Amino acid sequence: MAKEKVMQGTADFDWESLQLDGYTKVERSEMSDIYEKTLTSINEREVIQGKVVHITKKEIIVNIGYKSEGVIAANEFRYNPDLKIGDTVDIYVECTEDKTGQLVVSHKTARMHSAWIRVNEVLKTGEIITGHVKCRTKGGLIVDVFGIEAFLPGSQIDVKPIRDYDIYVGKNMEFKVVKINEEFRNVVVSHKALIEAELEEQKKQIISGLEKGQVLEGIVKNITSYGVFIDLGGVDGLIHITDLSWGRVTHPEELLELDSKINVVILDFDDEKKRIALGLKQLQPHPWDALDAKMEIGDKVTGKVVVMADYGAFIEIAAGVEGLIHVSEMSWSQHLRSAQDFMKIGDSVEAVVLTLDREERKMSLGIKQLMPDPWSDIETKYAVNTKHAAKVRNFTNFGVFVELEEGVDGLIHISDLSWQKKIKHPSEFCKTDEELEVIVLEIDRENRRISLGHKQIEENPWEVFESTFTEGSLHPGTIIEMKDKSGIVSLPYGLEAICPAKHLKKADGTNATVEDALDFQVIEFNKDARKIVVSHIRTHEEYEGTTKAPKKSSSSNSKLKSINSNAEKSTLGDLDALAELKEKMDKNK
Repeated sequence: MAKEKVMQGTADFDWESLQLDGYTKVERSEMSDIYEKTLTSINEREVIQGKVVHITKKEIIVNIGYKSEGVIAANEFRYNPDLKIGDTVDIYVECTEDKTGQLVVSHKTARMHSAWIRVNEVLKTGEIITGHVKCRTKGGLIVDVFGIEAFLPGSQIDVKPIRDYDIYVGKNMEFKVVKINEEFRNVVVSHKALIEAELEEQKKQIISGLEKGQVLEGIVKNITSYGVFIDLGGVDGLIHITDLSWGRVTHPEELLELDSKINVVILDFDDEKKRIALGLKQLQPHPWDALDAKMEIGDKVTGKVVVMADYGAFIEIAAGVEGLIHVSEMSWSQHLRSAQDFMKIGDSVEAVVLTLDREERKMSLGIKQLMPDPWSDIETKYAVNTKHAAKVRNFTNFGVFVELEEGVDGLIHISDLSWQKKIKHPSEFCKTDEELEVIVLEIDRENRRISLGHKQIEENPWEVFESTFTEGSLHPGTIIEMKDKSGIVSLPYGLEAICPAKHLKKADGTNATVEDALDFQVIEFNKDARKIVVSHIRTHEEYEGTTKAPKKSSSSNSKLKSINSNAEKSTLGDLDALAELKEKMDKNK
């Protein structure tokens, strides 16, 4: 009970009226206001500046003008080994009072906030900044920029390809911020952009002093299949493969090596696109200018095959001097062939100069001229009326082309293939590459043409048929076709005759039809027109008994046997041509 009274009395005691420090309540309030004004007003989650007042191995003490000082781990200042007392640093206020009443601040977070603001400004202005390369990562390097880890792609390290990224780790380098991802807080920087900017300026200066025809020294920077890139001291130029040498070049590696120094001449350049065309061969005299002045048409030359085409081959007779051998100048033969049938790339060839144009720098060559022309003595070798063996080459609607020898072709007209049957197309009579016996009918040396005949190898059978198929003679025959109501009748010895419609009536009153085998009487025989007209009706009506069988001499029988043995290859031929031939034969007799 007494204890409760004591506690109650303590609670009711006016402590503020107690003047232990010598200040009244009013004086104490005034002093508190003055003290509050000396403190800096800070807010949580903002960046402020503070002054380093104490440094230990583990902690950095910073005064920010607040009622308590900020304590920061020393490792947050590892990037700055030169930190000393009195330095001003950025501080991020995380909390003004924690559970123990202490101020919680961070220098690392403050750097991050400041860095992000700074890096966005740099992206807008294009300012060049310095960063520290921390380590290597996949595809590039990690760089510390204002406390932010930025990515430096391998392709942005230098203008030339980099193989060893490790040589840059631990170094400070200059960069430009090229990309920021706000969502993921990623920053991409480039060192190459600085180099390119410098090179671009150098290019402008170099190109402004260029002139066409100017000779410069350069270094072989890169070799491709289409040309060589030359470093002219800050700007690159290209020597196209066609400007490397006056001769043919398969690949630039045949002539130049990387890093070698060479002199080049400026052929052309583009101020806007910064392209420079260079030449190497232009520093040497053109090979055509050095060509032997005494060379003329008809001279023999030797060279190497450098290019092949179906129409011909290009022969290099000297570096940069080429001549074309057209396929028509490779052989005396008239047959269409490819140049590959005669030579291949790399072959050494002897040829004759056919044309020579020094102004246009063109030359045509020939190799068939080194061989005898088969037409030079054609009248002696293939005299008219002489017999020869020939090979069938190809057909046309009007005849067969045959080869007597390489370079000598002749034509057998369709009317000169056979005496007996008419032929619709020469392919019915013979085949390509088949050998035929021919006789020379006519020679046109000027136009290189020879007319040949095959049927003339044998005697004209119609001379024999005239005495066998006399008018009124009877012969067995078979109707093989109906044409314009008339019947085409196959007679002995491979001959065909016409039986008019009114002469087709049989003894029973019906008309004969195809495949009927009957007797026929010759009512007309025209040797010159090679025409036979027959009748069946005359073998059984009023003419019966009056028809006499033809008289056949032994000589005509032997000739007919010979004709019959060759009947399969016999043909009626062309009537006008035969009439002409018969007239010639009669004159010769």
